[in-house]
Amino acid sequence: MSEPPGATVTLPEAPAAAEPPKALTAQRVLPLRRPGRWIATAVVLVLAAQFVHGLVSNPFYQWDRFGYWFPRPAILDGLRITLEVTAYSAVLGLLGGILLALARLSRSPVLRAVSWTYVWALRSIPLIVVLIFLYNFSALYKTLSVGVPFGPAFFSFDESKLATDMVIAVVGLSLHESAYAAEVVRGGILSVDQGQHEASAALGLPKGYQFRKIVFPQALRSIIPNYVNQLIGLIKGTSLVFYVSLLDLFGAAQTMGSTYPGDIVPLLLVVTVWYLILTSVVSVIQFYVERYYARGATRSLPPTPLQKLRAGLTGLRDRIRQEAAV
Repeated sequence: MSEPPGATVTLPEAPAAAEPPKALTAQRVLPLRRPGRWIATAVVLVLAAQFVHGLVSNPFYQWDRFGYWFPRPAILDGLRITLEVTAYSAVLGLLGGILLALARLSRSPVLRAVSWTYVWALRSIPLIVVLIFLYNFSALYKTLSVGVPFGPAFFSFDESKLATDMVIAVVGLSLHESAYAAEVVRGGILSVDQGQHEASAALGLPKGYQFRKIVFPQALRSIIPNYVNQLIGLIKGTSLVFYVSLLDLFGAAQTMGSTYPGDIVPLLLVVTVWYLILTSVVSVIQFYVERYYARGATRSLPPTPLQKLRAGLTGLRDRIRQEAAV
């Protein structure tokens, strides 16, 4: 039967939602049991405990001699040389890699060919061969001159007076490092979206400004993780400069080991621990640099180790309170 015009229509009330039984709300939600994970964790902990026990209890390692050699001036001097060689080579290698990458991406066929040939050659030759070749470079060329090809020289200098052990080590590592850094930088630049290049070009910005302010900062998000791997490899690669008569950390340990043959194992442990410390510091710096350049690229920044520890303690405290309440 139809309602008259203007009449108010009253709709039937919706049935109230049934409340869940109290028996269900009082029950706890138990997590899914994963026995395989617990078994794997127990096996790993047992193996780790056995490894630590063997490392501590084995008298062959001579931990008392390790404590004696670890802070010795000879070792610390070698550590200083390792840091110097690494710092110089990392800076020069990165600068050389940037130039090689830009040459590889340029429109000049000559620059592309020279850059490709350099990267191909230096990545193919072992680092120890490069260092030994530079160490004997003065035997091939007594003097170096700058002038007109096949013509008069403007000035010349004695190569043996400039090529000290430190210079040879830095030049050799920088040449080798720049070949790998070039591919890292080139890959980072290619990872930037093409729209960024087109947008900056549409604004009429100069090429140099586009690269410095728009392209390269975005490429760093891809360059940093890969180049830090190269930097860690460079830290360990400095151990080869011992073969060009430069007493770095490894060279100092080798020299002390030849003088004290009974302490070879603790000396190797000293070198190992120092390399672990150096690479750990670089890894921590890498984390914070990546976190800095991740701003604007991710919805939330990754938590720092302190924040992770604080969150873990808070979660553990809440879990204990829940267990106590039940």
